[in-house]
Amino acid sequence: MATYETEIHTGGGGWQPDEPLTLSLANRTDVVPENGAPSTGTTVSWSGDAGNGTVTFFDNGSSFQGTAQFPDEGPVGYRGNRVD
Repeated sequence: MATYETEIHTGGGGWQPDEPLTLSLANRTDVVPENGAPSTGTTVSWSGDAGNGTVTFFDNGSSFQGTAQFPDEGPVGYRGNRVD
């Protein structure tokens, strides 16, 4: 499991703080270790009622970059830095 402080990038608004992202895959600890972060180059995607996104991890999981789209909004840049 790993928690990240995140930011979104909108067309005219630049980078803005967003809610923290906690990543945990209980049955795939080789992707996201129980007490760690994804390795460099790992890509994770999700989709659901609360939105969708795809992110790729860098620097041994200390950061990620990608895109996200939330309900009733267009796609945005999405990035984060690990905090735990």
